Amino acid sequence: MRFDARAWIDRFLRFWRGSLQLRTIVITVALSAIAVTIIGVYISTSVRTNLFDSRQQQVVAESSRATERAQEVFYTSAELSTDQDLEAVQKAATDAIARSSTASFIAMLRVPGQDSPSIMESQASEGFEAAEGTLVSSQLRSSVIDGDLNEVHWQSVAVPQTGGGGEDPGITTGSLLDVPTAGDYQLYLVYSLADVQQTLGFVQQTLIFGGIALVALIGAVAYLIVRLVVGPVRVAAETSEKLAAGHLEERLPERGDDELATLARSFNRMADSLQRQIKQLADLSRVQQRFVSDVSHELRTPLTTIRLAGDVLFDQRETFPPATARTAELLHAQTERFELLLADLLEMSRYDAGAVTLETEPTNIVHLVEDAIEALAPLAAEKDTEVRLVAPGGYFEADVDSRRIRRILLNLLGNAIDHGEGRPIVVYVDSDADAVAIAVRDYGVGMSSVDMARVFDRFWRADPSRQRSTGGTGLGLAISLEDAAVHGGELAVWSEPGQGSCFRLTIPRVRGERLAGSPLDLPPDAVLELRVEEGS
Repeated sequence: MRFDARAWIDRFLRFWRGSLQLRTIVITVALSAIAVTIIGVYISTSVRTNLFDSRQQQVVAESSRATERAQEVFYTSAELSTDQDLEAVQKAATDAIARSSTASFIAMLRVPGQDSPSIMESQASEGFEAAEGTLVSSQLRSSVIDGDLNEVHWQSVAVPQTGGGGEDPGITTGSLLDVPTAGDYQLYLVYSLADVQQTLGFVQQTLIFGGIALVALIGAVAYLIVRLVVGPVRVAAETSEKLAAGHLEERLPERGDDELATLARSFNRMADSLQRQIKQLADLSRVQQRFVSDVSHELRTPLTTIRLAGDVLFDQRETFPPATARTAELLHAQTERFELLLADLLEMSRYDAGAVTLETEPTNIVHLVEDAIEALAPLAAEKDTEVRLVAPGGYFEADVDSRRIRRILLNLLGNAIDHGEGRPIVVYVDSDADAVAIAVRDYGVGMSSVDMARVFDRFWRADPSRQRSTGGTGLGLAISLEDAAVHGGELAVWSEPGQGSCFRLTIPRVRGERLAGSPLDLPPDAVLELRVEEGS
């Protein structure tokens, strides 16, 4: 199985963003770890500095005493002049140095370039010669030779371990000795700081384990505190989701008298208030829906009678005086408008009651658009408006309720003809593998942003005083919006004053699928409009 790092990262980021408890604990532990690390480093550095300074002062003091003892031996034995005597004095001086210090290596080296009557051979501890280059630097050697008698110089070095295979930190001290009749000699004492290193290692190990334990303890405390706080918040979020899903009886548990208990009580009081108001609104909505439905049904019988009588009068209007004939025409037109209004009110009441069902079948959307254009051709001719169809090609067949889609198209085309100012109207149809889009674009008066915000409201018109050829009820766009929603689609609008308007219907090709976008821009892009202009 192939490891997908990107998927794991995305999954972790979603989990990170979705868990307040995780973020709080991780941030607390991370900041605690940084703080503990800084404090630990500071303590470790301070301890190391103090241990080294203390040991360095001790080493210099020991070296000073050892140098003084050796110098006393040489001065006391100044009368000795034979080589054998010099060797004995040198041995006595070395023994005095060994008793006065804890040095790992002792070296007594003749200062080169001297002219003296006697010479005392250089002497060094075993192993010193092999490591002399690292134990005594040229800078230290120069400082000792050029320094005063009994003045102690020192440097930090790496001392080879006795068993081999490793090194310990150490200090090399150097001083100058005056050997009568033999000249000046360099005295080097090498001290191992292994005991100091061991103490420092113990301190650092203690700091590390103590820091890890402290961070773990802080993490555990943070987890307990966050759980105490985030737990009720999570319960509140879950309860809110259930309330949003319609389970209005859900409530938060109330325990204790602290702030979280106060929050729970306030939340429950709010939920009770919302439940009462929602119930009142639902009851009122049912009464209104029932009223509209009953009124619409009750009006159909007298309306049918009025329609029959009006048709008789309308058919005989030529035999009436002009005023009576005009009255018969008005009665006929308003009766037709009244019938449309009743039909729209019944349709809206079905939507409000949730009683609308779709009768879908695979339908060619382009043919549906062509039928709607043909149905409104007389009205377009009356307004001297040209209606053009632009269909680039694609997956034009979709599972739709053709009656409802045709009703949307008739509403959009009728409005475009009414407000198009006689300019051409372009109907775009385009699609992709997931959705089909229809855009009706006019170049008429257009709408302001305030009008666009209310264009789908019931019984609202952009300009109530405007003469309308289609005799609309003010419910056309509201019903169209519901027809689009019941298909799982959307009806969007774009408009600019003086530049016209564009309504775009987008529906999924397969019923029940979710829309991820629209095949058409709003308004359609310049390439399609250029094709229209070239075609004109």
